[in-house]
Order: sequence, then C-alpha cells, then structure tokens
Amino acid sequence: MKIAVDAMGGDRAPADIVEGVVSAALERRSEIVLVGHEPAIRAELARSVNGHRLDNLSVRHASQIIGMGESPATAYKTKKDASMVVAARMVKEGEAAAFLSVGNTGAAMTSALMEMGRVEGVMRPAIAIPIPRVHGVTIVIDAGANVDCRPEHLAQFGVMGEIYAQQIHGVPNPRVGLLNVGEEEGKGNELTQEAFGLLKGSKLNFVGNIEGRDIPNGSVDVVVCDGFIGNVVLKFAEGVALTILQIIREEYRKGGPVALLGAWLSRRVFRSVKHSMDPATFGGAPLLGVNGTCIVGHGTSSPRAIRNAVLVAEKMVALNVNGRIMDRLRECNLARSRQ
Repeated sequence: MKIAVDAMGGDRAPADIVEGVVSAALERRSEIVLVGHEPAIRAELARSVNGHRLDNLSVRHASQIIGMGESPATAYKTKKDASMVVAARMVKEGEAAAFLSVGNTGAAMTSALMEMGRVEGVMRPAIAIPIPRVHGVTIVIDAGANVDCRPEHLAQFGVMGEIYAQQIHGVPNPRVGLLNVGEEEGKGNELTQEAFGLLKGSKLNFVGNIEGRDIPNGSVDVVVCDGFIGNVVLKFAEGVALTILQIIREEYRKGGPVALLGAWLSRRVFRSVKHSMDPATFGGAPLLGVNGTCIVGHGTSSPRAIRNAVLVAEKMVALNVNGRIMDRLRECNLARSRQ
C-alpha cells in the first residue's frame, strides 16, 4: 500500500506534516510518499528522522503550492503541478492507493474529484466527520462538501455514512437519522421531507428524523444532512467543546487553593476528556464517494493528527470501503449515474 501525502498543505507545512509522517512510517509498513517542494521536505526530514532508516518513506517533487485562501477551481486549473494535485493524480494513475492533505479543503476535494472521479453509482462525494459522545462517536455526513443537495444525495449520504461507521468505527448495524427541526415525520422543508421517504424506503437502519441534541447523546450512529448544515454543526461543536474546557479552567482558578487541589487530583480525567474530544485523535476526515481514498484534515493539524490521518487512510484502503459503498448502494437501489 502506498499513501501520497501533500507535504505543503496546512498552517505549519512542511514541518508538522513531515514530523507526523515520520511518526507513522516508523510504526507502519505502508509506503508513504511526501509530495511537495523537495529541498524543503528533505530539510525537515533531516531534523525528524533522528538516525532512523525509513525505507518506506520517499519524496516526490511538486513545483507549486495551493494556498489556503485560493479559489479551489481556479487553483486546480492553473496549478497542475501543485502538491495536492500531484498526490491526487498518483491515486488516479494507480501509483498510490490514497492521498492525504490538510491544506485548502476545497482544493483538495476538487483535486480528488477531478483526478480520481467518483465511485460507480455515487452522485456526490461527501465528508464524514466523527463527533465524540460518551461512548464512541456519531458520524455527521455531509460536513461541508455539498452546500446544495437533492433528496437523492442525502439518501446516498446515509449509505456512505453507514459503511464508514461499520468499517472504520466498528458499529455492526448503524442507526441512521435525518437531521431536522423536529422528530415527527412530515417535519422540515421539501428537501428533508423527500429525503425522509427515500431513507425510510431503503434497507438502512433508518430511525427517522432527529434534532441537534441527538447528535452527542448516542441515540443515532449516523446523522445525515446537507453540507451547509453539517459544517455549521461541526464548527459549533468544536467551539462549544473549547468553551466548556475554558469555563472549567476559569472556575477552578477562581475557587482558590481547595479548587486547585481538586483540579490537580482530577488531572488524569481532564487529560482523558481532552484526548477524546481532540480532533487530532481522529486524524482526518474521508471524502467518501471518490474513486480512491482521500483524507482531508484541518489546516492546524498537529503531527499527531497527521500520523492518525495516515492510519485512517490505511484502514480505508485495507477494508475496501469504496467497494462496500458501491455494493450497498446497489443493494439499497440508490445507485445513480447522474448528478
């Protein structure tokens, strides 16, 4: 298995990208290719390898970089030798099984779709994001790839989310819910009402409409929504988690010596909570439905996040997630060839 990594994407590239990839390469046997400005990458490798011999790590030079603020469509058209485009092309040409980027998300998705195409039967690829809950995670799909959707798209998202929850997060029979403004059938706008009927008539374990509060409480395993709503949910959840942790810190500080002692005694619990809610734990999010594995990550991804994203990419390929999505779409009679 070979994984192509965009070494020039993200806020701290290539330093954090290289460090994370080296960490993954030290413990995995898959071959990893760092794609980007070769002199800069090799300079970081010299600092990160620390004398280790890494025969499963190589560098592919790419002369261009797509910045975080660039238009995805324009950048893809004008920068054919950009690191993320080259990485996606390696998958298209069979030179790599997966590619990973924490750079411009829109450009990474455009590169994946234009270079790799779609899985047979998939109308729109979608981003699947795991949201932590008390036990396990809830998968939100779509989390930003498609801001305008049709009912058929949402029905397919349910299938892709089901397969991802089963194969990557080990949920045997995922409960799928449709994010709406109320639980009763018939709630919502035209989009959600029509999508409800498609999901209800599918072979999915569809439990009906759910509301926002159901995402973290464990009542469903997969939440289906359009990318506009999903991205708002994701960013809101991140903000709430950080705010709660900050409030707890402030209250301990105001509580005096006894409260600070309690905080010290609880430090292991706080570390565990922080770890379970840290996006770096999950590494990156898959763009499901493209004809090849594509993992996108946050621009602020740490080396730990990069390492974990590489592991997610490996698992996606090893478990043939794309093939399972294609088969399940046919089984549910939801495979389509049109946009």
